[in-house]
Amino acid sequence: MRSFLGIFLVCVLMGCASAPSSKTVELPSAVTPQLASELAKIGPVVAPPPTEKLYAPLQEREPYAGVQVRRDVRYGSDARHLLDVFTPDKAQAGQPVLVFVHGGAFMRGERRTGDSPFYDNIMLWAVRQGMVGVNMTYRLAPAHTWPAAQQDIQAALKWVRENIAASGGNPQRIILMGHSAGAAHVAQYLGHPQFHVVPGSGLAGAILLSGIFDPGTAEANPPLQAYFGKDAAQYPARSAVPGLVAAKVPLLLAYAELDPRDFHTQSEQLNAALCKAGQCPGLYKLMGHSHMSEIYSINSADKTVTHLMKQLVDRVR
Repeated sequence: MRSFLGIFLVCVLMGCASAPSSKTVELPSAVTPQLASELAKIGPVVAPPPTEKLYAPLQEREPYAGVQVRRDVRYGSDARHLLDVFTPDKAQAGQPVLVFVHGGAFMRGERRTGDSPFYDNIMLWAVRQGMVGVNMTYRLAPAHTWPAAQQDIQAALKWVRENIAASGGNPQRIILMGHSAGAAHVAQYLGHPQFHVVPGSGLAGAILLSGIFDPGTAEANPPLQAYFGKDAAQYPARSAVPGLVAAKVPLLLAYAELDPRDFHTQSEQLNAALCKAGQCPGLYKLMGHSHMSEIYSINSADKTVTHLMKQLVDRVR
């Protein structure tokens, strides 16, 4: 069975199957039986602390071999306008750049807390793939509402474009990645040209994991309203979907089997809109994974997510 799943995964990722379609691909994962059992007990909820306990032992700890880390680099005037830059010890010029935008239900979240391995794990994976990693924080609701995070992404990308070559990065090969609320913010940035750092977005690609893309069709809840406001009449203009269709930037779109249902629906709606416009990116359902395990598994032995990420990176490298 494991051999079959491995062959199936390779075929999906390397193009053995037909071109991407509107149908969701249920992607087998390498979640171990023990982890799968624990994730099933947690259930289809957003649960960072118990999930972190499961995945933290699988991750590297500082100091990171062969990696240089610059922390708390300022890209703007706010206290949260900070980013960390990860580069290989022997950096080569012209490497693609992966910029990560964390989640946190629009109202919280950090690029790293204490000595947690998250979200350094994403940066380490990027460096190991011959990239430069940039991990950013941004202003939070309710003090900072729409479009504060998009303005922050714009400012961070401006910093990257102006400074990343000194760290070996290629400012013309930036991939912007977001998870959960971070995926919503990435989609909002990409879908609204007024926030683009340069015409055309300045991105070579974008990775959207378990995001909310249209506040008008999303579940109305306090975190969503804290960022997008309580006036639903404003939501159609704040949807990222029409702009994502028009942007024509290569996308990776995926969600977890154990995500809360709204994340399934939002990803499926976005994929349908893209496919209707003749731009099917392929939509992947990460079987066995939860909202947090999909992101905590990056840079571990479970390469379900990173195979997909590498596929996008290789397309735009």
